[in-house]
Amino acid sequence: MQEELLEGCRRGNVKAQTRVYELYYKAMYNTSLRILNDQYLAEDIMQESFISAFQKLDSFRGEVSFGAWLKRIVINKSINETKRRQLDWTLYDEVPEEMEEEAELYLDTSRLESVYRCLKALPDGFRIILSLYLLEGYDHEEIGSILNISSSTSRSQYARARKRLKEAVLKSERNARGF
Repeated sequence: MQEELLEGCRRGNVKAQTRVYELYYKAMYNTSLRILNDQYLAEDIMQESFISAFQKLDSFRGEVSFGAWLKRIVINKSINETKRRQLDWTLYDEVPEEMEEEAELYLDTSRLESVYRCLKALPDGFRIILSLYLLEGYDHEEIGSILNISSSTSRSQYARARKRLKEAVLKSERNARGF
């Protein structure tokens, strides 16, 4: 079924393109939103990504699923937009082991809303690393490739981002309890 839809998209069939859009738009929008932290910008990037995917569908080789291929386009466009907005990456090569241990974040359902709110408030670099690793499932090698940084930089930024997120969640919870 998916191959028929993709073939229709290659031929420019609007119904096939609409169906593919309907199948993937929510996931692609959420991916972009987690990186950009801006609803309207995420929607624009998602739309641009679909247009780009349909235009470049001949380069889709089927080595990964179409959804994974499309998600990579969305992530790259989202990151490029972030860079365009003058994202200033602070690069670190190594994280002391103590820092990684300190950065552990334990989540339960009662904390999810607080964690999500705190995640959205993180600086772009931290939010992007956490989103790509925790939510999108990329490993540090892949993140390094996507962001054009080393895998060790990805690891260290991830540890720092987790620590910052943990601190923000704990502070938010203390504030909610009136401490």
